[in-house]
Amino acid sequence: MDQRKTKGYILGVIAAASYGMNPVFALPLMNDGMDAVSVLFFRYVLAIPAVWILIRMRGRRASIGRSRIMPCFILGVCMVLSSITLFRSYLFMDVGIASTLLFVYPLLVALIMSAMYHEVMTVQTFAGLIGTIAGVWLLCDVNSSGNISLPGIILVLISSLTYAIYIVGINRPPVKSVATLSLTLYVLVSGAIVLGGIVLVRGSLAVPQTPWLWINVLLLALVPTVLSFLCTNAAIEKIGSTPTAALGAFEPVTAVIFGILLFGEHLSMRSLLGLVIIIVCVTLVITSGNITRHVLAIRKLFPKAHGRHGHRRQ
Repeated sequence: MDQRKTKGYILGVIAAASYGMNPVFALPLMNDGMDAVSVLFFRYVLAIPAVWILIRMRGRRASIGRSRIMPCFILGVCMVLSSITLFRSYLFMDVGIASTLLFVYPLLVALIMSAMYHEVMTVQTFAGLIGTIAGVWLLCDVNSSGNISLPGIILVLISSLTYAIYIVGINRPPVKSVATLSLTLYVLVSGAIVLGGIVLVRGSLAVPQTPWLWINVLLLALVPTVLSFLCTNAAIEKIGSTPTAALGAFEPVTAVIFGILLFGEHLSMRSLLGLVIIIVCVTLVITSGNITRHVLAIRKLFPKAHGRHGHRRQ
């Protein structure tokens, strides 16, 4: 393996693992009394200047054209819904299990593309879908593990569905031609506007009360968001979108590890088997190549970069 590919695989693992650290920074904030909307509002707002600086450093313009503003806003709304439901699910189930359930989004992308755009579903994709359903059933081991609830499962599945809708939308005109950094900036701004509107309507915003909590907010904006995005783009450039997407399996693995080490979570053997089956089956679907061009983006909060040849123009 040449040095370029080796570096690409390392960057892909860093991208996936950094997103898997979402709960590491979010849970301390939520355990201190901050709600999901407040946490995400600060996350979006703090990530905006970081992306803006990246755009300026590259000498690019952030303009995307009037015709693309509303589609980007709608995509931003999808991301807000995905983020809120995911963070809310942390209150009902272990973060490792929540992150694994979220990882079913490539299968939902395949289903949407098959139902709405008549894309043929391969045998490999169908087998992955059936296997994932079996994995979810094994994962729902409420009686023995006590760390899963129906509300939590519903919230994560809504998060996965809205993210899948976002991924499909980002690959359709007129958004498809927007540069990744510019698209990310507009999604962030749209999300911040939506979250700010929610804050105004309800008339309350929870603010971090200690320097340590502010550090968590900042790291939440930079590590699972900006760092993950940069590493994902660099990995796709070096090894392509398919291997990078497959390396996304490290996201739930990272979340499970941190859940056990930092939050004292426990897994029954049945739940562990379910986690493994889901990761294997979804990776099977991604590597089939049928939906590779749709599973792009800046991972989890933002799209994983993609283009016709495996990456988006910058």
